[in-house]
Amino acid sequence: MRPDLAAWLDAHPDVKAVPGTDLYVVAARPLATDAAMVQGCLVASGVPAVLGDANLVQAYAGAVMGLGGVRVMVPQRYLQQALEVLAAYDRGEFALDDGVDVGVENDTSDNGSH
Repeated sequence: MRPDLAAWLDAHPDVKAVPGTDLYVVAARPLATDAAMVQGCLVASGVPAVLGDANLVQAYAGAVMGLGGVRVMVPQRYLQQALEVLAAYDRGEFALDDGVDVGVENDTSDNGSH
């Protein structure tokens, strides 16, 4: 491990390496839907992210604390950017205002199909 990465990881003890991969756990959520929302915000911000243990957590909901929740993982080169996005998420910067219509707009153009 590079010394600068080791020092960075020492400064961020919640970030854990996934052995045998280039992935690091940057967050864990008890519900798969919450983890998927975090993953979506990361991906929308340009950070590739994958989920780990989502199926286990859903199948064995009673053991979620023992499993550590659904892990959100990113590649090493995106660690700093991921933590910045997670901080923005925690501050509510990705939240929608009440009453925001997120439905699909109806296409009112006449394209000839009825």
